Amino acid sequence: MSRRLPPLPLLLALGLACLLLLWLALGDIEGFRDAPPERAAAEGPTPTRVEVVERHAAPYTPHRVLQGQLEAHREADLRARTTGRVEALPIALGERVSAGQPLLALAREALPARLAQAEAELALARAELAGADRLHRRNLVSDTDILRLQSELRRSETEVATLHRQLDDTRPEAPFDGVLDRLDVELGDLVQAGETWGRLVDDSSLTATAAAPQRDVLSLAAGLPAEVRLLDGSRLPGTLTFVAHRADETTRSFPVEVTVENPDGRRLAGASATLVIQLPERRVHRLSPALLELDEKGQLAVKRLDEDDRVVISPVELVDADADTARVAGLPERIRLITLGGGFVDGGERVEAVIAEPRSAALDDAAEHLGDRESH
Repeated sequence: MSRRLPPLPLLLALGLACLLLLWLALGDIEGFRDAPPERAAAEGPTPTRVEVVERHAAPYTPHRVLQGQLEAHREADLRARTTGRVEALPIALGERVSAGQPLLALAREALPARLAQAEAELALARAELAGADRLHRRNLVSDTDILRLQSELRRSETEVATLHRQLDDTRPEAPFDGVLDRLDVELGDLVQAGETWGRLVDDSSLTATAAAPQRDVLSLAAGLPAEVRLLDGSRLPGTLTFVAHRADETTRSFPVEVTVENPDGRRLAGASATLVIQLPERRVHRLSPALLELDEKGQLAVKRLDEDDRVVISPVELVDADADTARVAGLPERIRLITLGGGFVDGGERVEAVIAEPRSAALDDAAEHLGDRESH
């Protein structure tokens, strides 16, 4: 009769048990060696690799762009200084005039006759006072009579001067060179003293007004060159002539003014405009805004390498920025800027520097310079 073999699972279990006993008996072969295994000399952790690009500072003219509007250099509401009917309109609406040129003629009525009478009374008063002076020197006229005659002379002089002024007020003159921009009266209208009858505008030069935010006003000062850009694409050169010393209570912004010339007399007063104010030239480094970070003091900074390939965290001043390029000051003239891997290293850490592809760096520089030209 044949003998039955043990089942297969039992054979596997017995085999594993034999192997375990063998390992326990022999132990760790490595532990019985006479000498330790050869190992490479310990050199510390492998330095982190970062990509760097060499950058040089370049001149840059920063600018501030503000939205505002154009106003005439001067304008005045014309008011009547005397009451009278409009007798003539020597200047047509929209016509240019010179300072001192009559703009309106009011009827003078009885003013010329009253003036003639007052001048006659003035002549009589002068003659009486002169005769009284001669008699006074011979003690034939009292001091009281002399004082009375002097008072009569002063009254007559005042009356004549008043009538002369009233006559002049019937012919109001332009206070400055400009354009009669509004005329509210017609022939025969009665104008009351103090009533506004027109407006004179001097647009030989224009004032562009805008509001500068608090973060920009410290860099602005009167005398800086500026440019006013109009909606039709034309540009007018000008000068920053005023920067307010106190912010507006509502907007907390500072009013500024730029003066531009308007030799062609273009109708621009009241139009919208963009003010571009040029700041003094500075030397800056151009880089991607993504490379900016905050240091321990909360200031903007960039990471660069020193001559020993150690990371340096340098605080910077943001001079200007757009969506693609940031322009910063406060760095050495030549730097090795970390462009990739800066988030994995700390200040003072030695790293392995990998130079960025020259072609990529060249393309970056070209794009930055192109952005500068477009901004101007």
